[in-house]
Amino acid sequence: MSAAAAGTAGPGAPAGSGGPAGSGGPAATGGPAATGVPSVPLTRIFVGLKLALLRNGLKGSAKRKAAFVSSLTTVLVAAALVVLGLSVLRGNAHAGTVVVILGGIMGLGWAVMPLMFSGGDETMDPSRLVMLPLRPRPLVRALLVSSLVGIGPLFTACLAVGSVVAVAHGPAGLAAGVLAVPLLLLGCVGLARAVTAANVRLLSSRKGRDLAVLSGLLIAIGAQFVNFAVQRLTEPGGLAALRPAAAVVGWLPPATALGMVDSAGQGAYGKAAGQLAVTLLALFALLVSWERSLTRLMVTPDGSTVAAAAPARDGAAGEGLWRLLPGGRAGAVMQRTLRYGFRDPKTKAGWISGLAIGAIVPVFNALQGTGSVYLACFGASMLGALMYNQFGQDTSAFWMVAQTISTPREAYAELRARAAALLLVTLPYTVLVTVVTAWLVGDWAAMPAALGLVLGLLGTMLGTGAVSSAYAPYSIPQEGAFKSVVPGQAGLAVSSIFGGMLGSALLCAPLIALVVGLRVTDHHELLWVVLPAGIAWGTLLAWAGLRMAAPKVARDLPEILLAVSKG
Repeated sequence: MSAAAAGTAGPGAPAGSGGPAGSGGPAATGGPAATGVPSVPLTRIFVGLKLALLRNGLKGSAKRKAAFVSSLTTVLVAAALVVLGLSVLRGNAHAGTVVVILGGIMGLGWAVMPLMFSGGDETMDPSRLVMLPLRPRPLVRALLVSSLVGIGPLFTACLAVGSVVAVAHGPAGLAAGVLAVPLLLLGCVGLARAVTAANVRLLSSRKGRDLAVLSGLLIAIGAQFVNFAVQRLTEPGGLAALRPAAAVVGWLPPATALGMVDSAGQGAYGKAAGQLAVTLLALFALLVSWERSLTRLMVTPDGSTVAAAAPARDGAAGEGLWRLLPGGRAGAVMQRTLRYGFRDPKTKAGWISGLAIGAIVPVFNALQGTGSVYLACFGASMLGALMYNQFGQDTSAFWMVAQTISTPREAYAELRARAAALLLVTLPYTVLVTVVTAWLVGDWAAMPAALGLVLGLLGTMLGTGAVSSAYAPYSIPQEGAFKSVVPGQAGLAVSSIFGGMLGSALLCAPLIALVVGLRVTDHHELLWVVLPAGIAWGTLLAWAGLRMAAPKVARDLPEILLAVSKG
């Protein structure tokens, strides 16, 4: 047996290949010349793999083919339109400003998108290569070149060409444009790779999944800012307001590549040379940082393999700020609800969307001159919706909570503590948003009435949310960043949320009628009455909703547990 192991390497194996390592045979050297295998550049291999991945996208199911073709077509059409629009800017006094700002936006997008959509391109994950016998420097070259193959780099290259066409004037501008296109493309791709390599451990952790869940929310919030900026820029002289920002962005890589073209076209050769130097230094720094991150990734063990556990940082029960919560069941339930708010990705997304969008709508409308203090009710409705489907947010872990509920009194205590946890954040927040909105619109006289409506609506939605949680619970799937309902329960979720919100609006009709009546009859000095009326009305309906939901929860606990555990 030992003779066979020492002298046999399988049929067709070269002589000496079965010898032990260090015996001087090919097994010891392992080089291409020793084995007769021709050396293939690593860059060619990686580019071929990337092309193979793109080709395989057309060999899958019809759905995958349609998605790939539609994505490619959309990008090409969008790129053509952008290039056409940038070409029209040629000769415009603000062309340089627009092009430099566009370069900054491209760089920011390439830096942020890998963090938000880390699962979208698996070739961006360098941890898949740590077990291969590859050196970091050749690996950086191979990954950089292969990263230039794809839809994203194609779109960026089109934007770069269009930007150069818009601002390149004269031989100097044309020469600078020839350099700017590859430098901008390499800078954007290198920035994305460096950011990904430096944060690959984060992206594969729970916090990385949090980023994926919140990515759509961040885009939605960013769209509001973009909409606000576009409205300001379309005003007369709006583009001129961007000149100070463009003067700063023009010295920030990779936008410096386009700033160099604009400077050279205007005859500012010294400034163009400085921007070229900044672009080259930044690209060199990115490659060095990327190489060091790859080296650290290949030689440092993953934190998940370390046996020693890190100490808890957020404090145990009864420590830190948790000591301010009441004792007993109420404090435990409130702490659990608040911990879900900053630990569970989907619960966190709900909290942040309610807090962010609830402030953006009234504040931005006020800044645009079309606001009203009563728009603060929008924030109350967003935050009050967090009370809906309380048990579904626990998913399958609700069975542990169910062990502590056997009577309507215990169910009432559970729901009341959850509502109190929400009020700890939503109550001061809605008051703050109402006051800020009243200050921005300059309508302090209507502030008490608006605050009364806000508090009445918030209390009403806490009550209807408790009833909805008891009568129409549904499961929230844990997989999928953008899946909020398991298959088969979409209708239940729609009826639970929108039915409850419609009911809340109808229940707040007395408060709305009071405000409208006082304003129509010109009794503006009595609008303050709405504030205590709203507090009393919201408190009454919240209490009634909790009382109505508690018996249902205690009686139908097995059905609720089954409904929320389907995901």
